[in-house]
Parts: sequence; structure tokens; C-alpha cells
Amino acid sequence: MVSIDDLKQIKLAYDEFAKAGIDKLDYSQFKSVVENCPGLKGVKESHIKQLFMKIDFTCDGKIEWHEFCTYVYLENEAKEETLRRSKMAAFVLPAKVKFLKCGKPVKRIHLPSNGNVVTLREDGTVHFWTPELHLKSKKKVLPERTVVRKPKWATDFVPMPEYDKLIIGTASREIQFYELSSLEPCCQLSELETVPSHLDYCSTGSDECIIVYGDTQGCVNILLITSIREKLRLWKRLTQVDDMPNVSLDRAIMSPEITFIRWKVHQDCVSEVKYFQSIPAIVSSSAHKDSALVIGLFDPSTYMQEQMIALPKVSEKRKSTKVPQKATREQTIFTVSKGVMTFDFCEKQNLLVTGGMDTLLRMWNRHVPTRPRGILKGHKAPVSYLCISSEEGHIYSVSKDKTAKIWHIKDETCLFTANPDASNIRGELSACLYSSAVKGLYIASDSLALLSLQKKPQPKDNQILSHEEPVLCCGYSEEFKQVVSCSRGSVVKVWDVETGAQMFEFGGAHGKSAITCMAFDSSGRRLVTGGIDGCLKMWNFNNGQCVKILKKDGKCDQICDCLYLKLHRKAFVVSVGWDRRIDVYEDFKEETQKTQRPKPSWQDDVRNGHREDILCIAQCPPHHLATGSYDGEIIIWNVVSERILCRFQITQPTPPQLSSIHPTTVPSLIFLKTRAFVRELSSAASLISSDSKGHIHFWSILNGGNFITSFQASQQAIKKLALSSDDSVLFASDFAGFIYAYNIKQYALKPEKNPPEKVNFWRAHTDNISSLKIIEDRYVLTSSWDFSMRLWTIHGELIGTFGQNEKWCIDTPSSWKHPSQPTLERETESFLKSDEAKNEKSESDVLNNESDPPMSHLEDGPSSSSLLPELGKRQCRPKRTSDRKGLRDYLSFEDSDFIFTLPTIKKPDLSKVLSKNADD
Repeated sequence: MVSIDDLKQIKLAYDEFAKAGIDKLDYSQFKSVVENCPGLKGVKESHIKQLFMKIDFTCDGKIEWHEFCTYVYLENEAKEETLRRSKMAAFVLPAKVKFLKCGKPVKRIHLPSNGNVVTLREDGTVHFWTPELHLKSKKKVLPERTVVRKPKWATDFVPMPEYDKLIIGTASREIQFYELSSLEPCCQLSELETVPSHLDYCSTGSDECIIVYGDTQGCVNILLITSIREKLRLWKRLTQVDDMPNVSLDRAIMSPEITFIRWKVHQDCVSEVKYFQSIPAIVSSSAHKDSALVIGLFDPSTYMQEQMIALPKVSEKRKSTKVPQKATREQTIFTVSKGVMTFDFCEKQNLLVTGGMDTLLRMWNRHVPTRPRGILKGHKAPVSYLCISSEEGHIYSVSKDKTAKIWHIKDETCLFTANPDASNIRGELSACLYSSAVKGLYIASDSLALLSLQKKPQPKDNQILSHEEPVLCCGYSEEFKQVVSCSRGSVVKVWDVETGAQMFEFGGAHGKSAITCMAFDSSGRRLVTGGIDGCLKMWNFNNGQCVKILKKDGKCDQICDCLYLKLHRKAFVVSVGWDRRIDVYEDFKEETQKTQRPKPSWQDDVRNGHREDILCIAQCPPHHLATGSYDGEIIIWNVVSERILCRFQITQPTPPQLSSIHPTTVPSLIFLKTRAFVRELSSAASLISSDSKGHIHFWSILNGGNFITSFQASQQAIKKLALSSDDSVLFASDFAGFIYAYNIKQYALKPEKNPPEKVNFWRAHTDNISSLKIIEDRYVLTSSWDFSMRLWTIHGELIGTFGQNEKWCIDTPSSWKHPSQPTLERETESFLKSDEAKNEKSESDVLNNESDPPMSHLEDGPSSSSLLPELGKRQCRPKRTSDRKGLRDYLSFEDSDFIFTLPTIKKPDLSKVLSKNADD
């Protein structure tokens, strides 16, 4: 990490070189500058060399001062963005909305411990909902209006889950008790001094409770009840008034088990009142500036010792009550301009938050009422609800205009805003509730809506995740000995291959679009990424600097694959995708502009090219390309002449009528470069392709092209192919996450009837393998839709999963995870009971194990993965269509939760195969 003082010292060193007429420093000069910097003494020479190469991503051999500053600035900026992204929280938009029939507004929402969401309307109608807003039952508890009886209106309610009761306050100055499970009336307290506008309840001990309510006169009223079960049972036997057993407050407080207290706290009506047992205190708010919020210390257990306040004196006819003013020493008063409408308190954070008419959220220390410790700005309307979630470190707030916000407590920043246009919440706001159990915010207006929090993927059975989204591609930079991975969430991560440690990451590489493919330039210092947004971007991936953008004019279709091509002294970036064309961008040495357009399309491509979407591309030096499309067609191109050399068509499945429904696609291509254009091997296979039916095909591209042989490697699609450097061992991965290794050194030199020798196979992932790379003929790098990326030895031994807590040393086998295997989604019984049986186990036995889903479930069909949503199904049509919806369009196989247990297989010695081939 370069500090400000280090930058100053390096700038002085650059200035000294500038006086000598040197504006750019080569490596030896840069090394001397770093070594002479006091704050960077002790830095290893290898680290200085890597830093120089990271800054000199254009391979000029020299760096200027502004290049050094740009690198440091962007690196720090990306790290800060990564930190912000790790704290991000968001609602799923639009909200889940349940429209309500016309009627009175919802007064309040509660979620008792029984798991039901309970709402109360002003007319006394109680609704019970599931947490997902499916209506379970409803009942109107208040009596209907008649000729001789006025209607009653509900003001607020609160559940008593310990006693299975529901408390409802009415505008008729009553507190009514109902059975929570059946809503049958129990009893009521009548003839209150004022209307109970806001209620709260808390159980304070065994068979004891406190009921608190605020009123329109600015008073806080407290009912302390002991032997509550017995009291409710006795009151239920009393004479009924309006079909409800009734007891007046005067009569009730004559009982020694009932204590009634009334404080005059505010000069305006009480907007909200809560009892916090942890303090213990009663907190209330109002719109009056000088008594906007008052914290009154109150402990029911010590109240009878009269340490807090005297009892109110009640007149004989109960027409008036002497309301005592709370002693100043026992209360804390907060003064807020325009008052307080809502508040919440968290003892764990020692945080009190208030909101009101001035649209601001104020964060207070409850012991310091003179000034807030922080102010959160962002709402444009009065704040009517807020909740502190200490577990998540967030504050949730809702304003009168139905805008919901998520705030980070520590950073005092707004993480997410859901406005009503995005959430589809309509009407006048009436009630809100945040539930930490549901991880969602309930909002009542003309409808009842649920804003659910976006959930991060939770590892199953301690599964280690490399990304928070599916990993769609990865690659290895030999220059830096780093692995780079890209995800569906447009996040790029850089890893140290020797330890598995994450070095760097940056997000939003393609905005919100998924990154579908990647390639390194010839130096390994720049990264090219392609995405669903249809554009390519070139990066200095060590600091997240976007060097240039490569894209067409107008609307761009999804890019499926790309590569970096060196041709004589020129270099090009080549991409293919849904536009069914080969797009070529020249990589100019001098950067003239940041956005670059492709070269004109090849004429042979326009006239005779692919008729369907191109899924993959492969290169064979010096100047040949191969492309494979969705309809099973493979075309070999001469890059110099820009013409087609030959073309192949993979046979469609039988019966023929299925070909239009489940076409045989070409997911992957790879050249046998040691055979290509060798005169003695002109009739041998020099191109390998895979298909969506699990076959691997071998082709000769010379003399007009010819099919050599094929064999079935798996019952699922073979998605990726990779070769050892001498083309002696072929690695193939399938849709179920298996990797197969074949000895093909002497295979397909002529037509073959038998498959090649299988030297190894293992289950690497629980989902489709998105990338398969061979590193230095010693390691296998894999990434998958199961959110993970792993490193294996060439023999299939697990070194580790990128993102695991324990670092490995790539040259120390004892630090590897082998012989343990990555945790699958759920364990099943062992396939084998002895090592001998394990050694004889074949992959077909594994796939047909009784724990596996039926093979018919693994054929073409919509995805049903529990981890990934179905993003749409790609239909094959002869004409251009626009119904393609996502990355899963080409992965049209059943992506079930496979229940494989990784078999322990006797390790084949691939080194013998490789050494024998080398000798040959």
C-alpha cells in the first residue's frame, strides 16, 4: 500500500529525473526510486518487478509519473468500491403487492411469534396473512353501526403472544382484549380518560405485563397488571356491554393487581410510544418542538417504592384526573424542530434514531439530548416509519411518499432507495413494519406490499463460494501467475494461483450485465471481457482501469466468446455471439480513442457465414479460426484471405422432428496445434468439437475437411474442452460438473471405431462447468455455475477452492485439500464399500447410481436449479428472433440438484502418459 508520504517521495525522485530530461523511467530507474523511498524499504524485488509490469500494461518498458499516480488512484478507488459493495443491501423490486378491497386504512401491522402477519383496519377488520401475503382469514371484531348504536373505530392494536391475546384500542375510549387465535371477544376496559391513540405492550415477568398508550392530550398512560391470566378470566365473566364483557377503568384499578399511572409529557398529541425493557424506559414522541421526544425511566419492579412518580388522583365520578408532570431528573427531553413522528432504539448499538416532518433522520446517544451524533439526509417527504436492525447494521426508513431507504449505521450512508415507481406501491401510506425474521419490509397503503431484501447466496453444507454469483469464465495470466474470474454479477476478481488468496476485485465491469467470456492479450497484462450488453472491454485488471471499449454502433447482441489474435505484427480482438457475425477489432499500439468500432465484416461471412448464433471460437496459428454455432455447424476460416476454408455439420438427433426442438449445438472447439498443417498428418484429426448430446468429434481441416471419428463421453452436454501442451491428453467437462481425461496422442490419426483410453475422471462441481483451463501441464483450473472456482492437479487431486479461508502452497501437497473432496449439496451413501470396488467404478456407474435423478431428467428441458433462476429458454428458429432472455438459453438441460458422492478412484499416473508421449 503506497501512502501519501511515499507518493511525495516518489514525486521528488521523478522531479530529479525530469531535471535531467528523463520523463519516463525504465525498470532499473523505477526500482532505484522505490528502494530509496523510506516507506517502501524492505519491499522484495519480485514485488517491485510485478508493480512495474502492472503499471506498464502496454509493455512500453517505461512508465511516466501520471501513469504511476493513475494506477495507485484507481487501485485504491476499486478497493473502496469493493468495501462498499460488501456492505450493500437492496430490496427486490418491484415489491410483492396484495391489493386490498376499498375500505378504511390499515392502522398497524404486526408479526407475532406464531408466524402470521396481522393487520388491523380502522373499521375493526383483522386480517391474518402468511409472510408471503397469502390471506388466511379475516374477521370484523368491532360491532356494526345500527340505528341505536354509533360505529366504533379502531385506533391501534398490539398482540399479547404470551397469553394468546390481541389488544385493540378504540375511539370510544376502550381497550379491548380478543383471543389471538380465534378473535373471539374476551373483555374490555372502558371509560378511559382519553382515546388510546398508540399502544404498546411488554411482558415484564411471570404472569405480569405493562400496557402503555399515548393519547391526544400529550399524556403517557401506563397499566401495570399482575396475575394477568386470572384477571382476564375474571373480567370475562362480567356483564356485557355491546356483546363484550366490560369493566370500567375506575373499577379495575381498585384491584391491588392493577396499577394505573398517567404522565403529562408532551404539549401536543402523542405520535408514538414504546416501552423498552432493556433500559428500562418509556419513550414517546410528539410534533411539539420542545418535547419532541421524551425518555422516561420506568422500572415496574421498583415503581411501588415510589422512586419515580406518584399515582394519579382520581375523582369520585371519574370526570377529571390530576395529571402529574414527570420529574425532570427522571426524564430526558430531546428538542427537534418540527417534532418527531417516529423513532426506534437499539441498546446494542446505544443508538436512538428519530424521524419527522423535516425529512431528516437523526442519530442520537440517548444520554446526550443536546445534539445528534449524525444526520441522514435523503428523504423528500416526512419520515413516518423507521426501524433499526442491529444484526445487519442497517436502518430501514419509509417516508410519506412511500419511498423506502436502507441506511448503513456505521458509515451513515444510504445503501439503497426504493421509490414508489420502482416498487409499484400506490395510494396513501398508512402503516409499516420491518421483520428481521422475514427479512422484509411490509408497507400498507391501498395495498399490502412486501419489499424483500435481496438475499446473498448461502453456502450449503459449508460449501465455499468464490463469487456471490455464478462464475461464467476464468483464465490464467502466466505473466503475473494470477487467476482472473468473472461472474454473472459483472464482478472481476484476481487471485494468486500459488496461494489461492484474493489479490484484487472490481465490480460493474459491464454495468449490470453478466460477463460471458474473457481473454488475455499476448503479454498477459491486459484482460478482454465480453458481456450480455454486446460490448467488449479491455482492462488493466490489476487496478480496474478500463483501457478501451470495443463495440458496434447501435444495438448490440450478446457476445458468447472472444479471443486475442496475433497476426504478423498486428494484433486483433475477435468476438462472436448472437449477431451471427465475426467481429474483428484491431488493437492499435497507440490509443487514439477509448471507444473503438470493428473492422468491416468479411464478405464471405456476410454471404455464407453462420445462419444461427455463434457460441464458440478457437484459433490455430498462424492464421486460422474455427467457429461453432447453435445449429451444430462448424466453419473453418482463413483470417488473411477472410474466406471459408471448409465447413462441417454435426448430425442432428433422431427422430428428425426433434431437431428443431433440441438442436445439437457446438459448445466448444479446440485445435490440435501440433497436428495442424503437418503434411505427414494431413489425414489426421486436427480439430476437436463437443456437442450438446455428450459427444466429442474429431475433424481434419486439410484437403477440404473431413470427419474422422467421434465417441460419446457423457450423457450430458460436453461444455468445455482443454488440451495438454503437447496435445497428448484431452480434458472434457460436462453439464453435471464431471471432468474426463483421455489419452489421444495416437488417437484419430485415421478413422477409429473405439473411443480413446480414458485415464481419469472426477466430479469437480455440482453444476455446469463454465471454464476449463490447463496451467503449465501441472494443474487444472475450473469455474462453475455453482459460484465456485477450483484448482486441481493434473491427476484430479483437489488443491483448493478460491475463496477458502485456508491458503495453500501450490508446491506443498500437505497444504492441499486432497484427499478430501469439495462439499456437494447433500451427502449420499458411499458408492463403493472397498477400495477395489472403487478402482473398478466407471463414470457410467456413477451416473446411473440410485441416488441420481433419472437420466430422462437430464435431457433438454427448462432449468430447475435451486441456486439459479430460470432466465429464459432459447428456441431454435430459422429466422432471426428476439426472444432470447439470458445466459441459460443455451444451457437447456435439466439442472437438477445432483446427489452424487464423489468416488475415490485409484489415481492414474498421468505423468507416465505425458512422459511416454514426450519420448515418442
